[in-house]
Amino acid sequence: MTVNGWSTEQIPDMSGRTFVVTGATAGLGLVTTRALAARGARVVLAVRDEERGRRVAADIATTRPGVDLQVRRIDLADLDSVRKFADGMHADHSRVDVLINNAGVMALPRTLSPQGHEVQFATNHLGHFALTGLLLDLLLAGRDPRVVTVTSVNHRQAKVRFGDPTGERGYSPMGFYNTSKLANAIFGYELHRRLSAAASPLRSFLAHPGYTATNLQSGATTPIWRLLLGRIGNPLLAQPVDRGVWPQLYAATDPGAQPGQLVAPGGPGELRGHPAPAKLSTAATDPEHGRRLWELSEQATDVRFGALRPAS
Repeated sequence: MTVNGWSTEQIPDMSGRTFVVTGATAGLGLVTTRALAARGARVVLAVRDEERGRRVAADIATTRPGVDLQVRRIDLADLDSVRKFADGMHADHSRVDVLINNAGVMALPRTLSPQGHEVQFATNHLGHFALTGLLLDLLLAGRDPRVVTVTSVNHRQAKVRFGDPTGERGYSPMGFYNTSKLANAIFGYELHRRLSAAASPLRSFLAHPGYTATNLQSGATTPIWRLLLGRIGNPLLAQPVDRGVWPQLYAATDPGAQPGQLVAPGGPGELRGHPAPAKLSTAATDPEHGRRLWELSEQATDVRFGALRPAS
């Protein structure tokens, strides 16, 4: 894959295509939504705060008259909310062309979701796993259908925690964030593997934004991480969010994007720069990790992906 200075100016016309973007009210999700709307896409803003979503949609519409934006509530930490969102999509849409699994939380104190899962793992991974599976038939009906799962450069520092997914035997806010982003990477690659084995028209892509200044870092609820990430790291190291979205927008829209490929900033340390191909960690591409995470996720969410089976 050769990107050669790609930016949002190179996004093709997206008229007639339907995108679902999770976490569309702030940070990467907001800028992603703006960029897609600017190219004529219909965008479903999948958001936890519906009122805030409506304000965002109204603001975008002031500069893009006639833009087709739909606001729908979803709390990715709550699997009942994910199912309700998917039911609404089936009622109102015959297809989804691209799902961008973008939303995330970071460095939270140990908290459990309504279904009893560690909340970072529930929000960042399990909710997106369930959403992808529940929208699978709509995606298969799409035109050049894609799933883009947003991971992190931190996935390479993460531990696989199949034996203690809720942190009962020891919890680190940043450690479990990293684990959730490794789960994103494992899921995106395992989805690619299974789709390829099934000769499916749906394709799975992975992206990470490098070190991008978003509300994710400043929203960390433990004081030390809020200080280190939001007040120190962002001003000194981070690139602006309108560049941080390049990898996921490239993966979601560019005809040259390669399925199963991680797209990341091409600069030193993958922290900033134009999108470029990057390597996933060995843990992310391990078939056994893929199988185990898939089975764990199916059991945790009670969502199955129909005919998709592990690649032989």
